[in-house]
Amino acid sequence: MELKLGYQALLAEANAQVDAIPRDEAARLLDDPDVLFVDIRDVRELQREGMIPGAFHAPRGMLEFWVDPDSPYHKEVFASGRRFILYCASAWRSALATAQLARMGLPRVSHLEEGFSAWKKAQLPVAYPQGK
Repeated sequence: MELKLGYQALLAEANAQVDAIPRDEAARLLDDPDVLFVDIRDVRELQREGMIPGAFHAPRGMLEFWVDPDSPYHKEVFASGRRFILYCASAWRSALATAQLARMGLPRVSHLEEGFSAWKKAQLPVAYPQGK
């Protein structure tokens, strides 16, 4: 089987369309009440690696359903008008997710350049869910 469009092409396309926030700039936005970091990783990744303090967890598999106000799974946080910065481990899933949410019409959505792995490597603040 030969794919028409591989993951690298999808990532290049997404990254050409979305705003990627450098790690240091994102760190300066950490306490901004108008900004919400959205962790789209699997819950096991959060438990194992931690997350950005104050981030909202929205699993990648539910993201579009949680964002769409017409969905029975809609989460009001996505109608708050805040600026959303999505992130995952390496900025691959977050690039694709950010492109999709922008396509859906969610305003003020971007993603964390280099992802949570680079955040953690830079020894920026990390919180663990449920007191790990």
